[in-house]
Amino acid sequence: MSYPVITNCPVCSKQLKIMKLQCTHCQTTVENEFQFSKLAALSQEQLHFIEIFLKCRGNIKEVEKELGVSYPTVRGKLDDIISSLGFALSKKTEIDKQKVVSMLEKGEITAEEAIHLLKEGEA
Repeated sequence: MSYPVITNCPVCSKQLKIMKLQCTHCQTTVENEFQFSKLAALSQEQLHFIEIFLKCRGNIKEVEKELGVSYPTVRGKLDDIISSLGFALSKKTEIDKQKVVSMLEKGEITAEEAIHLLKEGEA
């Protein structure tokens, strides 16, 4: 029986290291110090979001429908994952007012979401 890999120590919460790999077929064992990928540090909820995001090919409107959440919620989850992966959120994420208006006109977001995004961009 196999279990999901844990990345943090259950005692002190510090990051664990992978020290041993073993083939289930021939039992070959490799011992050394291996690194987790950045994705291994994400929570199950964050990994689920990434799966949905990829399945929807990055189309935020489709992600909204799939998860039943608003555009700002999808953006917030995406920003959280970007941060968790160790990438700095640049000010480039500031809202393009024209894009918000265009999204509103196309019915991609509600008026309430547009107001929220525009206020967020001013902060």
